[in-house]
Amino acid sequence: MITAIAAIISLIVGAIGHNLIKKHLDNKKKIRARNEAQTIINNAKNDAQRIDREAKTRAKQSEDQARKRVDQDIRRQQDQVRQKEKQLDDKLRTIDQKSKAKEEELAEKLRRTEARSKDIESLETRIKEKETKVDESVLKLQEKLEQVGRYSAEEAKRELIESVKSQAAMEAAKKAIIIENEAKEEAEKKAKRIISMAISRYAGEYTSERTVGVIALPNEEMKGRVIGKEGRNIRALEAACGVDLIVDETPEAVVISSFDPVRREIARRTLETLLQDGRVHPARIEEVVDKVKVDLFKYIKELGDKACFDLGLHGVHQEIVKLLGSLNFRTSYTQNNYTHSMEVGFIAGMMAVEMGEDVQAARRAGVLHDIGKALDHSIEGSHAVIGADFAKKHGESEKVCHAIRAHHEDEQPKTAIAYIVQASDAISGARPGARRQSTDNYVKRLEDLESIGNSFDGVIRTFAIQAGREVRVLVEGSKVTDEQSLLLSRDIAKKIEREMNYPGQIKVTVVRETRAIDYAR
Repeated sequence: MITAIAAIISLIVGAIGHNLIKKHLDNKKKIRARNEAQTIINNAKNDAQRIDREAKTRAKQSEDQARKRVDQDIRRQQDQVRQKEKQLDDKLRTIDQKSKAKEEELAEKLRRTEARSKDIESLETRIKEKETKVDESVLKLQEKLEQVGRYSAEEAKRELIESVKSQAAMEAAKKAIIIENEAKEEAEKKAKRIISMAISRYAGEYTSERTVGVIALPNEEMKGRVIGKEGRNIRALEAACGVDLIVDETPEAVVISSFDPVRREIARRTLETLLQDGRVHPARIEEVVDKVKVDLFKYIKELGDKACFDLGLHGVHQEIVKLLGSLNFRTSYTQNNYTHSMEVGFIAGMMAVEMGEDVQAARRAGVLHDIGKALDHSIEGSHAVIGADFAKKHGESEKVCHAIRAHHEDEQPKTAIAYIVQASDAISGARPGARRQSTDNYVKRLEDLESIGNSFDGVIRTFAIQAGREVRVLVEGSKVTDEQSLLLSRDIAKKIEREMNYPGQIKVTVVRETRAIDYAR
């Protein structure tokens, strides 16, 4: 019993001791855990402070760098602003200089205008004075006529009108001389520059066409074969080609004579083919002529295409292309119309460049200006008018058609292109050696020029010089004044334009001299 009680007490004491020991150990663990937690908290606080310090340091560094970048951007923007301000100042100075120049120019124009206004006022005053004098003269004349009684009122009016007309013509001539001289100075400078630039940039070849062609024969036997039995071959050739063949005058040669270049070319090609083939008889001649015509028309088409290609023209109607190629077999004063038309096209294009006009339109009008010469044998009218109508019918613009129609002034030129084509045509036809004419026609033209000059009153003698390019008219100084000589030159030029046909232009120079003669005795 006592043992049991002791065991129980032992157990109780042991449990209590165990609990105490456990409690003591738990307290230690709590204290240790609390200390560790405090340590962790302290470490965390230290880390947080360190991180905060580092963050503040980095933030300050970033702030400093950002401030530096902002300062750099501000300085750069300030530099750009200063540069822009400098540019604006330069522009303002330039504008000020230009405005000052414009103001000076306007002031100069204003001064000129004022001077002209004064001149006009002075002129009006003189006119009024002259009108007053004329009125007084009229009154005196009427009184005198009434006193004398030899003139009727109508006769007096006519005499007065003639007197006033004469005075007005003299005044107009004097004013015209001043205005014309001023306009000529400016116009000649620009015209010479444009024409010289165009001519210097173009140096095309030209060939003179003749009315005969010579075909060399290998021997005299071939000449007999060309003639044929009783002349049948040569007659067949002449009939098929429409030419005259001369085989007797030149040894080992056949001369082809015809004023139609197309027929002459057909005959030349036919003869060359027959000479190469060796078979010459009427049937063969007709066969070769037909084949040559087909080949020739094909060649004409190729020439038209080549002209359009060389000039850079697009969209030209095929009918116009054919006519353009056929100009190769037409001439004007021995100048080949095909090369002349291409030359006019090139020169017109270069003049259009210098003047800032439509180059394509100028070239088109230039190369097509003589297209009517391929039609004028079948259609009545001027070649310029029928050429323009044909071009318009086949899609060419009114600008081009007007230039074609106006190049010989069948229509008054209204556009710069029309004047360019006129000038280009004159340049191409007037350059030395480009054109020739027969001696009879040449002499007749000179005689006509001199007779026109001699037909005017006050003319002593007229001389046609420079191959008919210039007319010198000598007048009597006592009958023709300086002002009248200007009117006389214009009247002679207008009469030449009305009554004569000629290439290029003719210069009319009126020469007036006054001689004072006395004798020493």
